[in-house]
Parts: sequence; C-alpha cells; structure tokens
Amino acid sequence: MFWRMLLKASIVAALSAFPAAAPAQQLVNGYEPKWWKEAVVYQVYPRSFQDSNGDGIGDLPGITSRLDYLQKLGVAVIWLSPHFDSPNADNGYDIRDYRKVMTEFGTMADFDTLLAGIKQRHMRLIIDLVVNHTSDENKWFVESRRSRTNPYRDFYIWRPGKTAPDGTRTPPNNYPSYFSGSAWTLDPKTNEYYLHYFAAKQPDLNWTNPKVREEVYSLMRFWLDKGVSGFRMDVIPLISKPTGMPDLTAEQLKAPPNAYANGPHLAEYLREMNHDVLSKYDDMSVGEATGTTLAQENSLVDDRRHELNMIFNFDAIKLGRSDFGPSQLGSWSLPELKAIYDAHATVLTKHDWDTVFLSNHDNPRIVSTFGNDSQATRVPCAKLFETMILTLRGTPFLYEGDELGMTDYPFKKLEDYDDISIKNAYKAEVETGKISAADFLAAQAKVSRDNARTPMQWNSSPEAGFTTSAHPWLAVNPNYKQINAEQEESDSASVLNYVRALIKLRAGTLAFVYGDFKDLDPQHPQVFAYTRTLGKEQYLVVENFSSSPVHYTLPESLKAATLLLSDLPDSHEASTSTLNLGAWESRIYKQ
Repeated sequence: MFWRMLLKASIVAALSAFPAAAPAQQLVNGYEPKWWKEAVVYQVYPRSFQDSNGDGIGDLPGITSRLDYLQKLGVAVIWLSPHFDSPNADNGYDIRDYRKVMTEFGTMADFDTLLAGIKQRHMRLIIDLVVNHTSDENKWFVESRRSRTNPYRDFYIWRPGKTAPDGTRTPPNNYPSYFSGSAWTLDPKTNEYYLHYFAAKQPDLNWTNPKVREEVYSLMRFWLDKGVSGFRMDVIPLISKPTGMPDLTAEQLKAPPNAYANGPHLAEYLREMNHDVLSKYDDMSVGEATGTTLAQENSLVDDRRHELNMIFNFDAIKLGRSDFGPSQLGSWSLPELKAIYDAHATVLTKHDWDTVFLSNHDNPRIVSTFGNDSQATRVPCAKLFETMILTLRGTPFLYEGDELGMTDYPFKKLEDYDDISIKNAYKAEVETGKISAADFLAAQAKVSRDNARTPMQWNSSPEAGFTTSAHPWLAVNPNYKQINAEQEESDSASVLNYVRALIKLRAGTLAFVYGDFKDLDPQHPQVFAYTRTLGKEQYLVVENFSSSPVHYTLPESLKAATLLLSDLPDSHEASTSTLNLGAWESRIYKQ
C-alpha cells in the first residue's frame, strides 16, 4: 500500500512539472474566436502618410503623430508597408537590410516609439515580410555574385542560361518579369543569370537552401520579439519555384502567376515557418497570394494545416483586369462581383478564414475603380463600398484614405509617375511600337499603383497638410481642398464619420464577424442584398450599386425592420419589404 501511494505521488509530481493544457476555446458558430478575426486592419504606406521633418517623404514620427486619428477611427490593427533599409527601386519592396529602418523614415528608436504609441492606444502593429526576394544591394546578394564558389552563392537562383549554335546567350527559360521583360538578368561578373520575378534589382531568394529559411525565421523572431503582432507576407506563394523551372507554355504565358505560384514545397516551407516561429507568438499572418485560386486557398489557411491565418485572394480586387503586367480597366457586372463573395462563402469552411478588401498600395482607388467618383456621387459611393467591406465575412482591410473617399490622381504624362512598373512597361510597350504613348498612358492612368500612393489628404493647407515641403515625393491630388480629413471631421454626413460608425457597429456585432452569409438575390444587376446571421440574431444589408435610384422588393418575405445605418439616413422607409434606394445608397437593418 505504501509503495502504491508513493508511486501515485511520484506520478502526480511528475505531471505537475508540465504546464496544464490550455482549455479548448468555445466555438462561435463553428469558428474558433481569434483577435485577428474580429479586428479591422488599416494599411499605412509610410512614404505617403505624414511627413514630420519637411523633406517631402512620409516617415515614422509622422505616423506616430497621427495615432490618435487612427484610434478614433476605430481600427484595431495597423499594417505598416515596408519600413526597412532599401535603395527604393520598388519603394521599399527591395530590402537591403531587414534589421535596419530606412533612413528617410527615421531610426529604430522612432520605430520603437511608434510601436509603444500603438500599444498604449490598445492597437496592434503588423509589418511587411518581403522574403521572396531582396535588394541586389543586400549583403547576401553582394556576396552571392562575387564568385560561383562564394558561400552565399546558393542564397539565390543562378543558372548558366542557353547558348545557341551561333554563340548567342539567352536566359535559362522564358519566364517574364512582373515588371516587364525577362525574369532573368545576366551578371557579367560570373557570366550566369540570376532570377528576379520583379525588377532586376530584386533577385529571388533560393528557399531550397535551409540557410536561407533560417535567416528568414531569425529576422521574423527579431521583429516579433520587438513586439509586432505579425506579418503581411509579400507574394508568399512565389517562394517555392516550379520543379525544374521549364519554359511556360503559350497558355501559361497568358497568366504567369498561376504557373509561378504554389510550387511543390510551399506547404513544407510554410509549416516549417509556422512550427519554428509563428506558433510561438500570439500573432497574425496574412499572405499576399498572387496566382492562387479560390480552390487552392484552403491549402494555405485551413487551421488544421498550421500554415497561414489568412490570404489576400485577388478575385474581387482584380475583377475586369489582369493580375500580371500592364493591364486595362475592364468591364464587370455586379452579379460577377457577388458571385465571387458567394463562392468564398461556399468553398471556405469553418476551418478557413477570409479577408475582405478592394484597395491597397498596388491598386487604384476604390471609388474611382469600382464606383463613380463624380462630385455628385462620390460620397454615397465611397460609403457603399466601405459598408460592403465591413459587413462581409472575413477580416476587413482598409487602405489609408479609404475612410475619406480619396480618388485617383489625374495622371497625364509619364513624368507624373514614380512607379517602376509603369516606367518599365512604357519601355516594353511604347518604345517598341506595340502601343501608342497616348493609349498606354490613358489606360495606365486608371490602373496605376501610384493612384493609391499620392499623399494622404489631411487638410486644405498647401500639400494637404502632408508636408511643409513644396515638393513632396509624389504629387498631392489636386482635389485635396474638397477631400481631406479636417473638412470631413466637422461634417456629420462625411465618409469619415460614416466609416467610424461602421467600424463601431462591426465591433459590437459578432454576427458581422462569425455570422453566416447569404446572398438574397445573386442575379440582380443593381442591388446586393444579403444577411449575416448568428443564432437568433440577423442583420440585413442592402446596397444599390448604381448611379440611378432603384425600387427594390426584398425576397423571401423579408422586411426592412430596424434601420441601424444608412449612407442617406433621411431616405429610408418604415418597416417594409419594398425599398426605394437612392443612387449608391446602402442600408443596414437589424431583423
């Protein structure tokens, strides 16, 4: 008896040495609750947000000075576009030193002050993880190109290329770059080609090398240990290259990202990253999933796979235009847009999580692209799109200026642009005679990435209050005197105050986070009507995607019950099943 008691005591003592397993979290409508599912994320493009020292370039102290504005807006997470040391061939997406702050943006002390200010306001910060490629000025690549036997040679992807019978050298394969031309550049030092899916100054890392992966995981730990809450992962499906990298077929060349992305080792790399780094922190991860179809999305975000939390799928944001190279703004219909969100709700399971967005630093402004930015309709139009983004299933991502209804810039000349992709495309398309300069510039003015990169419009003072310099790095939109935060702050009917109300409504309504989604009228050409339902709680959202009024009868005997929010608050009817919707009007009801 004594020995049995002693053995039992030993077992209890041994078990007590291990931490108790965390209690299983109670599911909400089948979903595991997470802070990043309930958050609203706001992307800051630091170069364009706020200049604090008058050099015409936005910086980290400038962002810190605007944290009260972001807190009042109601966002829970700030996503900071690249702030790392960079020669700026692609505005920071070519990183020279992952552990150093870009000189134009400030110092590491400035970053620490920004992070502390964010935390003091009960918000979180995520940063960009750009590890498909580096700058060609990164110390790894500087060493890699020294010789074929350098220890860093295998950090990148080098190939001898092909030699024709007449001695002509050609690239190893026919891969095109996202920024026009070949994805290969011949380096005269070692007489081999290196791969760069983007600019020649952005060589691709070789993820098959475990030393590369450990360097990446080390820099991730560096920033997580500083206190950031996760990463937006730039073009992450591209890190695993196609086996053997054979020439693309004619069909594949029509959409190279689908051939480039999701290589055979992607899942292996992401699981290793999750196991070695992400799983050790209370963080969020969202991958920019270029070339990834909806059918492939589960394989990246299913929580049972332990890879990523979310991805950006580009089906909606690229509706009517290409995800590769210079494209034109094409036509689209509302049923097509609804079909994308309907498909997401059908294909993605309770183990997956979605993102909702129609804007970022790589795309033109929402109201100019998907809506109508005329003076008469810009405000209700901007409110409608924010209504949709903040009430659909998934974590919503807003881009700086969305909350003001900022519009595209009136680009006219090539000199107006800063973007390397436009300048490279001009050389490839115009200077070779494939298209006229006038046609090229007219098309690019509607889709250029620089539309989103013009400085934030804070007030009606010179340069919109963005800088005291008369020469900001990119021109301020000339409509800043009509569209700016100061003016909208004092206008109760402004886009800014409406978005604040929307974010507050979402924050207090779990149905908009975890509730089921149902499209009530998928084929209606003008109206997007849907419900979000959580248990006995149901909300109805009705949106008129049209510059004309619409007389709309709700299906399924639904009635517009209690109006919670409308972008035209004086136009609604009492409880009824028939609605008279104004141009670009959106309404939210509680059933």
